[in-house]
Amino acid sequence: MAIPLEDSVTDIIGKAQRGLGLSDTELCDRIGIEIGELEAVKLVKGVAFAEVEKLAQALNLGPKSLVAMAEGHYTPTVTMPKTGFFQANTTYGDMTVNAYLVWDPVTKLAAAFDTGADAMVLIDEIKKHGLTLQDIYLTHTHVDHVVELDRLREKAGGSVGVHVNEAEALEGAASFKPGVTFSLGKLHIESRDTSGHSAGGTTFHIHGLDAPLAIVGDALFAGSVGGIKVDYAGSLKKIRDNILSAQDNTILAPGHGPLTTVVQEKKSNAFFPEFRKALAEDI
Repeated sequence: MAIPLEDSVTDIIGKAQRGLGLSDTELCDRIGIEIGELEAVKLVKGVAFAEVEKLAQALNLGPKSLVAMAEGHYTPTVTMPKTGFFQANTTYGDMTVNAYLVWDPVTKLAAAFDTGADAMVLIDEIKKHGLTLQDIYLTHTHVDHVVELDRLREKAGGSVGVHVNEAEALEGAASFKPGVTFSLGKLHIESRDTSGHSAGGTTFHIHGLDAPLAIVGDALFAGSVGGIKVDYAGSLKKIRDNILSAQDNTILAPGHGPLTTVVQEKKSNAFFPEFRKALAEDI
């Protein structure tokens, strides 16, 4: 069963409005509508495209991308690597959360990225392929991403290293500064700073599989971004520079929702309208 998008058009608009620090009254003044009309415009239902475009311009979003999300027309498609990659999607409260397993097909050395809400899903995959879990890398330390850390280490057995951005130091984990590259057999794992949703948000670019891959945590979702807590403009720039700068066919593996790719986010993510404008797809 396909994993649904994490964010609706309402979520996207809300994240942009909060990021820019705009009240409903201020947003209405920018759009030129009455406060009573705002809800319909936010839902992108029963309103003219001109109003959606004004809303998008006020929030620095792509109008056609907003409409596509509202109409349910965005469903990213991804061609999975032939081997060496697994996505675990587990239930945490009223949501689902992703964790990932990456391995070198030659040496069978594996790395987990976050833990998900049930570590046994990763453990079963490790056993299925006869892998050895060498390391656990944390995209950030929000509870839904680390809740099974102790259990994952225990069930994996052996000496499993845990790595976390120094901005979110965690007892029992080795801290690193983004920019460092790790090794996993013949694979290389490059860490990049994508903080904003959390102080130590990190994206891990995996080099050496038969398809380029980036584990992005909650920095970016298919068609959206994670909730940005600090430095909204700076955080979006980090996503541009440290995620969307990768080659177009790079698979993006977020902390919630379905997999996507760089090129699909350039064309369809409302937070980055400059890419569609460059393609003359969004005016």
